[in-house]
Amino acid sequence: MRLYLIYILLIGLSFRLSAQKRKDTLIDRIELATVAQANQGESYITFPTDIGNIEPLWFEANIVPNFNIRKSKDSRFLGVLTPQIIIRMYQEESFPVRTPSYMPQITLYYSLISRKEVKNLSLFGRIAHHSNGQDGNFYTDSGYVNYKNGSFATNYFEFGGVHTRYNVHFNAVMFFSSSFEWHPKALSIDELLGIYSRYRWNNIFSIFKLPRDVKKHQKASISLKGELSWNFGEMYDWDAWSYKRINAKFTFYYHPKFFEDIGFFAEIYTGMDYYNIYFNHYITVMRFGIMTEKLRF
Repeated sequence: MRLYLIYILLIGLSFRLSAQKRKDTLIDRIELATVAQANQGESYITFPTDIGNIEPLWFEANIVPNFNIRKSKDSRFLGVLTPQIIIRMYQEESFPVRTPSYMPQITLYYSLISRKEVKNLSLFGRIAHHSNGQDGNFYTDSGYVNYKNGSFATNYFEFGGVHTRYNVHFNAVMFFSSSFEWHPKALSIDELLGIYSRYRWNNIFSIFKLPRDVKKHQKASISLKGELSWNFGEMYDWDAWSYKRINAKFTFYYHPKFFEDIGFFAEIYTGMDYYNIYFNHYITVMRFGIMTEKLRF
């Protein structure tokens, strides 16, 4: 609940700061491709120093390549093809990589403002798949979830919007996105019914602090991102307001000047495990690692 309150305060602060207007803005526009890149997520790899109740890992790697499909840079429409993969290498004999998450997705963005401006509102729709590439039974003969090779698969639709603003006082670009995620019953395996959320409300708030030197294609020196998801629908015997339905994540990123595209991050996550068939684990973990940052302003 504390993480939820902090998240709400950050959102309120962003709107208050963004309401300030001055003429000496250093950013005159933000392209739709940048908005999409901020909303799609970043590639990262963690160090083997996780603090929390997650299984001991050598690393977790999130690979998020984005392929833009558009007519021109000035187009109000943008398609993004993302063959996302998440893998975990466990600190066990032979260093196994078990049941990677395969998460290919197609996202279409539409800018409601025809001109490229700093203040913008874009809508997006997404079709996505999430599976672990296994074909074993979901449950073992003993009735437990088969984490080794049990099949996990779901498909979903997501619809939402991204609001973009620039704060002159802090020379920072801010994004706030909110979306609704729907997993149709017919597009998910039967074993997930009643234990895996089919309806989700996702919110992401991020701030990218830019250096003060006036030049194009600036990289953020630091960034802060907060993510909050609420899982709706039938899930075990949880009531509608159970804290277990909340997934929250806060990420701090620092980009040193001596690196071109990578930097260091620290992250706190609490909620249901997002790693495919491990979803019924409720984890709270703090981790550190290296993250790519492709955003340019």
